[in-house]
Amino acid sequence: MNILIWGLGGKMGKIVKSIVDETEGLTLVGGVDKFADPTQFNVPVFRNAIEINTKVDVLIDFSRPDALTEILSYATSNKVACVLCTTGYSDEQENQIKEVSKLIPIFRSSNMSIGVNLMVELCKKAAQLLGNDFEVEIIEQHHNQKVDAPSGTALTIANAINEEFNNSKTFIYGRSSKNQKRDRNEIGIHAVRGGTIVGKHDALFIGQDEIVTIAHEAQSKAVFAKGAVRAAIFIGQNKEAGLYNMKDLIASV
Repeated sequence: MNILIWGLGGKMGKIVKSIVDETEGLTLVGGVDKFADPTQFNVPVFRNAIEINTKVDVLIDFSRPDALTEILSYATSNKVACVLCTTGYSDEQENQIKEVSKLIPIFRSSNMSIGVNLMVELCKKAAQLLGNDFEVEIIEQHHNQKVDAPSGTALTIANAINEEFNNSKTFIYGRSSKNQKRDRNEIGIHAVRGGTIVGKHDALFIGQDEIVTIAHEAQSKAVFAKGAVRAAIFIGQNKEAGLYNMKDLIASV
């Protein structure tokens, strides 16, 4: 299976490269990164999609949201399956992904960690059992270089919980602009940025005299890279066009 990494020169791109190189049955045929130094890699580094001159089966993207249009245009033109690991997409871009998934297989997850996706399922179960007697607050923590806030994972957790309440909850991002008591139909979402925090998410279910906390902490970026490579193997195995996620991968095991 031939793999192309979009964002090869970034921190995540380099980690994905090391895992692809170590995985039997996968061949890294190149990467796309207009900022990377080609002399630092043992595979071709393309500045843009036009330069790609090799057969690609699956594209793994760890770049920026503004690269999405070029990625999807290349993928549809060349019938390449995509694993999109970038976060911070706009609603318009999310709709673009859904439309293109009618033409090619796309694996989309706000977080590629198996542990995080287990946390999402546990949060859904907690929402079912605890109901409206417990108020929900989500706190996410990341390094000081992360651009989007709140994180895509925090929003995934919040949306999963909200679905259990028939999407009746309102998301409140921080509370500095609201000088009033908390509404019971809120889900609070808070972002912390600093240092080298890889990623930490806490979902607090707060009731009378008790708090249930469901938490996940990534201690290395490798957990996300490993998940992305597993997703590439999953989606590259003759999958039909469609939008796939971590739940589909877990169900296939």
